[in-house]
Amino acid sequence: MRQSFKVIATLALALFLTGCFGDTKADILKKAKGVDTTEQLEAALGKPDEVDKIGPLEQWTYEASDGKVVFAIVAGKVTLEATQDKAKN
Repeated sequence: MRQSFKVIATLALALFLTGCFGDTKADILKKAKGVDTTEQLEAALGKPDEVDKIGPLEQWTYEASDGKVVFAIVAGKVTLEATQDKAKN
């Protein structure tokens, strides 16, 4: 039982630290500065956490420690970026 507690405590601490030290919205926007294409965006930030497609429009969403950054993409070109604050419970 004591070993289980240590494992759970270690996992909880790891999750907490990941949230605290992950990229912020500002970090993501800085890394994506000057990016024009989906290839460049993926090279700068990696695969998005979520992709939504509506006809020719795509939304690539990246999770940040303080919210989300959403990029609008049309025909492979990054056209717009927006941020969302983290939801408060």
